[in-house]
Amino acid sequence: MTQKNYRIKNFPISFFAVSMGLTGLVISLQKASVLININKLIIINFLYIDLLIFTILSLIYLNKFVKFKNEVKKEFNNPIKINFFPSFSISLILFSISFLDINLEISKYFWLTGTILHLFFTLSIISAWIQKQTFKIQHMNPSWFIPAVGNILIPIAGIYHFSPEISWFFFSVGLILWLILMVIFFNRIFFHDPLPEKLLPTLFILIAPPAIGFISYYKIVNEINDFAKILYFFALFISILIFFQAKIFKNIKYYLSWWAYSFPIASISIASFIMYQVNKITLYKYLHFFFLLFLIILVLFLSYKTIKQALKRKICVEE
Repeated sequence: MTQKNYRIKNFPISFFAVSMGLTGLVISLQKASVLININKLIIINFLYIDLLIFTILSLIYLNKFVKFKNEVKKEFNNPIKINFFPSFSISLILFSISFLDINLEISKYFWLTGTILHLFFTLSIISAWIQKQTFKIQHMNPSWFIPAVGNILIPIAGIYHFSPEISWFFFSVGLILWLILMVIFFNRIFFHDPLPEKLLPTLFILIAPPAIGFISYYKIVNEINDFAKILYFFALFISILIFFQAKIFKNIKYYLSWWAYSFPIASISIASFIMYQVNKITLYKYLHFFFLLFLIILVLFLSYKTIKQALKRKICVEE
């Protein structure tokens, strides 16, 4: 096997978390540009760079699918890696959100493709959870929330393209799945072995469901009512709780799973922006900029680490 084919064979589906993080940053910058003077052309160019990276990742993984179907099947049968397959469809849905103010027609096509794919992934993954006997409580980790997050995310752009009933359908599916999985996760984390070091960054994913749930619910009902506040403040509490665990993150070595830090931070940043936009309470503006600044530094750091590891050929290797 050539070196090139070896890399393609071991190209992980979790690489699409990079695209999720970058697009989350683009959307956060789009919101921040309402409050501060950010050149919109810079944001658009960054979006196109992000789209190019996503396209390259997609072509590489398609190549893997064509040449190494068994390796793709192994990933899909893995109790942890299976949950990263929706990161591909979520990336498409995020592009549909980022294009809302640029080109509504392009946004619609991204949304349609991403939504159909995400429904397929959701049904396939839940079917695997139901049918397979290989899943154990120790396999449960925050990456299991990814399919739920995608469903909750769909209404943000969907409300602009199709009937609100469709948005309510996906919001309901995602929200109930999140609540069920949250109970299972806390049972696992409280009463069983701690998460392995490689999966510790996925704890940040816990921020995403309530934060995205708040944004999505606001888009559907067009107001911040008591239920919306519950979602936002729980997301804020989880964010504080995760930052409170800082000492467990500082000594772990780099894994591609570190990109799990980025998208959830983007989601709480955008949620804080909406809270400020509606309520005009200065605290929310400061929270928005705090999370945005943290996100920018984080994406720069993650990009540096990923490029550095790739040059050292420590990414896309057999585990």
